[in-house]
Amino acid sequence: MKKLTNKEEEVMQVLWKLKKAFVKDIIEELPEPRPHYNTASTIVRLLEERGFVSHKAYGNAHQYYPIVSKRDYTRHFMGDVLANYFDNSLKRMVAFFAEEEELSEEEAQEIIRLIEKKNE
Repeated sequence: MKKLTNKEEEVMQVLWKLKKAFVKDIIEELPEPRPHYNTASTIVRLLEERGFVSHKAYGNAHQYYPIVSKRDYTRHFMGDVLANYFDNSLKRMVAFFAEEEELSEEEAQEIIRLIEKKNE
């Protein structure tokens, strides 16, 4: 699975949120400045060619829907981040975010609870 461009990722975020949408619906959900209809349509068609979305035709109109789940894309993308920036070390990644994002005591305890729950 290839990494999405920023614009493709914006469109996928909308499709993951809406579950299915026409191009005009996607445009309405995108932040300003919104792309022109033809630009958004091109991005959606590229996503379809790359296997991220599919469509159902209603005459000349197409309603698009994701065929790659947000969870699957996140898992793949985060695996790349872990490998490329943290030498496949979850410990290094968590330490980085703990230092850079000023992890609160409450957030740290929640992470510990999640780890303990997973290990049960």
